[in-house]
Amino acid sequence: MRAHRVRALLMGGQACVFYGAAEFSRDTDLVIVADSVNLGRLRKALAELRAEVIAVPPFEVKHLRRGHAVHFRCQHPDALRMRVDVMSKMRGVDAFPALWKRRTTLALPDGTVCDLLSLPDLVQAKKTQRDKDWPMIRRLVEAHYFQHRAQPNPAQIRFWLKELRTPSLLTETAQLHPTQCKRCQGIRPLLSHALAGNTVELEKALQAEESGERERDRLHWLPLKVELEKLRHGKA
Repeated sequence: MRAHRVRALLMGGQACVFYGAAEFSRDTDLVIVADSVNLGRLRKALAELRAEVIAVPPFEVKHLRRGHAVHFRCQHPDALRMRVDVMSKMRGVDAFPALWKRRTTLALPDGTVCDLLSLPDLVQAKKTQRDKDWPMIRRLVEAHYFQHRAQPNPAQIRFWLKELRTPSLLTETAQLHPTQCKRCQGIRPLLSHALAGNTVELEKALQAEESGERERDRLHWLPLKVELEKLRHGKA
């Protein structure tokens, strides 16, 4: 992707590994900008990987812009059978220019440079109806918390107050930073339980928050699933 100058950001399980919340993943999940120039570069990169579309939808810009993922299987000997999933639009997540501006760039020991979704954007992208995503969100934010809690900056504190899903850590953060907590209550009302140390009500509110996000994701995907079924049956 970098060799062909594709504007792409790593997300999914492999990005979680970089952020310290280990998750084994054979897939490479990418969010891209779906314009003609970038898609042309992506096609060249996929051709070099000998990547073929699997399942539906086909690799067309209209499907990417609707919010579908396009799935590929690589046949190049150096990436044999590796799956690559590409998206350009996700529910509740900002458009690509904002994601690109906030990206995290890491250099690996061999000199390879990786562009990732920022941690807050990765957390937002994982608020789906899938069971496996919610424990991962918890681990991602916990890992960040333990890495930085000794000397946090205001942006990190706001991130924890908005995204922590561990009642004890959320209560600790709220009580250590009551002013910031009160400022965030408007967007996350359950913080009032954390500030008061009411663990029982906090746990109930966190579960309700998760259930609400799952339902919003389910409703988001209903029309997209209908489109996929039509494509599978050749009716689109």
